[in-house]
Amino acid sequence: MNFTRNFAYANGALACDGVSLAEIAQNRATPFYLYSVAHMRERYQKLFESFAPYPALRSALICFAVKSCSNTALLQKLFEAGAGADIVSEGELARALHAGAAPERIVFSGVGKTRSEIRAACLAGIKAFNVESLEELILINAVAAEENRTASAMIRFNPDVNAGTLDGISTGRKGDKFGLDRDGVKKAFAMAKDLSNVSVRGVSVHIGSQIFFIDRFHDAYVRTRNLVREIRAEGYVVKTVDCGGGFGIPYAEGEPVFNTNDYAETVNDVFSGENVELIFEPGRFIAGNAGVLVTEIVYVKREGDHIFLITDAGMNDLARPAIYGARHEILPLTEKKSGVTECYDVVGPVCESTDQFGKKITLPILQAGEKIAFLSAGAYGASMSSEYNSRPLIEEVAVDQGKVYTVRRRQTIQSLLERERFIEQ
Repeated sequence: MNFTRNFAYANGALACDGVSLAEIAQNRATPFYLYSVAHMRERYQKLFESFAPYPALRSALICFAVKSCSNTALLQKLFEAGAGADIVSEGELARALHAGAAPERIVFSGVGKTRSEIRAACLAGIKAFNVESLEELILINAVAAEENRTASAMIRFNPDVNAGTLDGISTGRKGDKFGLDRDGVKKAFAMAKDLSNVSVRGVSVHIGSQIFFIDRFHDAYVRTRNLVREIRAEGYVVKTVDCGGGFGIPYAEGEPVFNTNDYAETVNDVFSGENVELIFEPGRFIAGNAGVLVTEIVYVKREGDHIFLITDAGMNDLARPAIYGARHEILPLTEKKSGVTECYDVVGPVCESTDQFGKKITLPILQAGEKIAFLSAGAYGASMSSEYNSRPLIEEVAVDQGKVYTVRRRQTIQSLLERERFIEQ
């Protein structure tokens, strides 16, 4: 249980920072998400501790990737600790500002920023746009001119580096939709000379998510540094390098743990002496192991050589297994010490065959009515959830310093209906 040490058995009950999950679930409908605020703080601080030995990294800006976990109460805690925000939509901008993020500590990433989103970010006075195309650079300049503003920008570089992660979360290879190649970045700097309402201050790079191979970061950063040197040699100013994120987390005991010390040493080796401000965009690394999804077993269905454990949580609540084939460790809320196990297919109620959390999973013998927790669900869990099958969005709960807080109320079925309107003849 070291990989999620904020969730451990105590006196026979699974607990979050010492608070029993069974007690938290006693007066709550399942499913619900539960977060350890302490874990998120610790992960954020861990990066600073790893950066501390290196002068080039000590003043780095760590912008939490809001897309990974967008609950405003949790964002507020990170912003209070000093984090900035990496956003990818106008909605995330609104969440970040509402949660107390300083605009000058917000960077806006994403390939498809709309005129409305650009305008909102310009008016908010964010730190910078991570620009992903020449067309986007032109639009940012135009919108900024309409608002009599000067927008700050970094040009996203696609270094053509394979991150060694899942295909669906790799973003830095030739042919991926993200960023510009070497020549494209240079064109963007040249174009910006003639754009009076956008100031290009640097470059950004992000090669993917759930990465453990430090050498992949090294390759991407060396190519980025070399490009920075070429751009400067042509007379352009480069003040900032956004190094992205993508640091991996373990989803099961025995899986690798991302070595932040080795990562910091690598970044320092590449960028020390380059006189650039550094930005980092961790998301999963901070939030992933901080959250669990608590669900109740509705049925135990035996069919041939299959035993289906059917839960009240579905793929609309936790989409990662259906989308990526991701696996989440599963633990009962009450510790089972008999050692007797069965092999289950753990599935949800949604009318899709992809609504499954794992096949042939060995678990203690479980009965309908018992509650279990899907571990490491803090990132891309609630933030990717939907109302598919007209299933309301579920409650989110946080534990902070021994107290339990509801940080998102459960959506009601009535609220689903109230948003819609009949066609009046």
